Amino acid sequence: MDERTEPSDVVIAQRLLDQLKLQGFQFQRIAPGEDGPLMGSRVAGGCVDLIHLEGFSRDCFAWRQRTSSLIVPGSGLVERRTDGSALDVLNEVLTWEPKP
Repeated sequence: MDERTEPSDVVIAQRLLDQLKLQGFQFQRIAPGEDGPLMGSRVAGGCVDLIHLEGFSRDCFAWRQRTSSLIVPGSGLVERRTDGSALDVLNEVLTWEPKP
C-alpha cells in the first residue's frame, strides 16, 4: 500500500473489486506478495476487458478490446482505455457494460 493511501480508500477499492467480480471479472496477483500487482480480465460478447493495478495511486490502467478474426496492426481493436489511480480506473471500468 502506498504511504499516502488512506485506509478508507482501500476499503472503497475492495468494494469496487467486489462489484467488478460480480460483473464477471476474475482477478489474480501477477507478482508475489500481498501488495503485488493485480490483474483482472473479463471476456464477454465480442470484447476482452483487462485491468492492471500496479500501485494504489499510480501505474494503473484498463482497456477494452474487441475480439476479431481479422488481423489489424497496432491497437485498432481497442475501443476504450483509461489510466490513473486504482480508484479512478476501477470506477471507470464499472461503467463499461458487458457486451451481450
